[in-house]
Amino acid sequence: MLIDAVVVVAAPASDQATWLDKYDVPPDEIALGFDYAFRLAGRLVDEGQLSREVLPSLQMIDEVFSEMSQDTDVDRWTKESLTTDDGWGRARQLAREVLTAEGEEMSPLPSIRIVP
Repeated sequence: MLIDAVVVVAAPASDQATWLDKYDVPPDEIALGFDYAFRLAGRLVDEGQLSREVLPSLQMIDEVFSEMSQDTDVDRWTKESLTTDDGWGRARQLAREVLTAEGEEMSPLPSIRIVP
């Protein structure tokens, strides 16, 4: 689940926008999905399913999204901002580094199940 969330964060902005349209969810769902999955990181390391070396990058992604959430500029949470916002770009780069370190592929983007 964590790697799936990282795959979405790492995807090119155009792929993220397509993914958001497919599931009819707003851009903040990318950050929320990561936040939810990130809570499992320590346990995944303890179980040997995730290398300890990627924890700092995962924490930085979490910090980027936290900073973005504290910003009152709602334009940071639009599909257009996926391409233009520095926070999204930084999170994307960090996520790609995590995937590379873990030997994971960047695509395809995972399916999600929307629970009403």
